[in-house]
Amino acid sequence: MAETRTILVVDDEPDLLHAVRLYLEMEGYQVITATNGQEALEKLRTRLPDLIVLDVMMPEMNGFETLEEIRRVSNVPVIMLTVKGEESDKVRGLSLGADDYVTKPFSQRELLSRIQAVLRRAEMPPFVPRTRIVVDEDLTIDFSRNEVLVKGKKVQLTPTEYRLLYHLVSNPGRILSHESLLAKVWGYEYREEEHYVRLYITYLRQKIEPDPAHPKYILTERGLGYRFVDYRERERAQAAQSQPAPPAQ
Repeated sequence: MAETRTILVVDDEPDLLHAVRLYLEMEGYQVITATNGQEALEKLRTRLPDLIVLDVMMPEMNGFETLEEIRRVSNVPVIMLTVKGEESDKVRGLSLGADDYVTKPFSQRELLSRIQAVLRRAEMPPFVPRTRIVVDEDLTIDFSRNEVLVKGKKVQLTPTEYRLLYHLVSNPGRILSHESLLAKVWGYEYREEEHYVRLYITYLRQKIEPDPAHPKYILTERGLGYRFVDYRERERAQAAQSQPAPPAQ
C-alpha cells in the first residue's frame, strides 16, 4: 500500500484553505494547514510535510520571507500561490527556491496536477550515467556523488538545476528543444511553460560558467533550444595523443 503523502497548505483565506483541504483529502492526501508564515514554520518542524503549498500575499511574514526561512532548514518541495499576471512574483519565488507556482484564481484540478508533478520529481532516483565527467580543466561533474566542481570547488545546485544539467550533459553536442527539456525535467504538464527553461538555464550558467554572459558550456541555439558542449571531442583528442606512434617504415 502506497504511503500517504502529507501536504501543508499555507494561506490566510479560510475559505480557500477549507476548499483545498477537502479536495486534497478526497484525493487521498493528508492535509495540514497554516494561516501565516510563522505558523507554517512551526508545522514544518513538527509535522514534516512532503510538500508545501504557500501563498505569497500574507500579512506580517509574506510568502517570500517564509520561503527563505523554509529553505534555511529544509529542501521540502514548495508550490507558490501567486496573483494572476504577476510575473515578477513567479520569477522571485523560483529564484528563492520554489519548485513551482500556481496563479490565483486556480482550479482544484490544476493544483492537484502540479502537486503530483512536483512530488514525482522529488521522488525520482539519483542519476548515475557515468562515474565522473571531466568537461575541461575548470569543470568536473560527478553524477554518482551528486557533485559539480568548478575550478576544484563544489557548487551547490538545487534539485531542479541538477536534473536540467543531467539531461544537458547526457546529450553532449545535441540540441535539446525547450519542449524536450520541459518534459524531461518538469513533466508533460509543463509543456507550455517555456520560461522555466530559460530561467533555470540562467541559474546554471551563473553557477558553472566562467562568464555567464558568454557561455562556453551551455550554448543557445536560437529558435531551437540549448546544447551542451561536446566534451567527448576532448576525450577523443586525449585518447589519440596517448596512442603509440606507428612504427617507422
